[in-house]
Parts: sequence; C-alpha cells; structure tokens
Amino acid sequence: MELNRFEDLVRQTIFRLPDRIRRRLENVAFVIEPDQRRAQAHELVIERHHVLLGLYQGVPYGRRGPWYSGVLPDKITLFQSSIEQLAGGDEGRIRRIVADTVRHEIAHYFGLDEAEVRRWEKQRRQRPRP
Repeated sequence: MELNRFEDLVRQTIFRLPDRIRRRLENVAFVIEPDQRRAQAHELVIERHHVLLGLYQGVPYGRRGPWYSGVLPDKITLFQSSIEQLAGGDEGRIRRIVADTVRHEIAHYFGLDEAEVRRWEKQRRQRPRP
C-alpha cells in the first residue's frame, strides 16, 4: 500500500474517535515507520502474533503534572509493513488492524498498562455490535 493511503487510514481512524477522546489528545505525534525496528533497551515491547504493530513512547496523560511543559511530543508509532503483512495485504483487514493498533496505543497514552489494555480490548470484542 502506498504510504499516503496508509496515512489516510490512520487519519480516518483518529477522526472517527469519540470527541471526548480526540479533545484529550495533547502533545502527541502519530508517526508511521515503514518497517518494524528492534526495540531499544528502555522500551517495553508487546507483540501480536510475534509482530510489533505499534509503540507508544512518552509521558501518559494522567501522569502529566505542573512540570509538564516545553517537552517534546509523545509518540505513537505504527509499523506499516508489519500491519500489512498481518493483514495479508487485504485493505479491509489493514483498516481494522490500523484502527485496533491506534486505539491500543492511545490507551497507553491515557496510562493503561499492557494488562489493562488487553482486558479492555477483550471486553470491547465481547460487546454486541449495533
């Protein structure tokens, strides 16, 4: 998939988030890297099917205090080739995996640890869809 199309999928996902979530996204940059990279020593890496799809780096929203100013933006990275490979190149599946990955990393932005995010995702999957 062309990079600009992938970027559009990410933008659409962010735009479709509830307003109450989007309004609280402050000082965070969404970055697309073409390939998965090795994690650095200080990063906690959680993989899905042994593939790193996304990564949140920064100071979670709820932990920002009065000292939090003049800092570089937090960073949510999506690994395009990993997502495309997991989706088997199917654009509909790519769209769903991008949406799941963006929501997962935003949950980390709001301070949820990996176990909490996984529980939230499980509950979300079990809810009946309208």
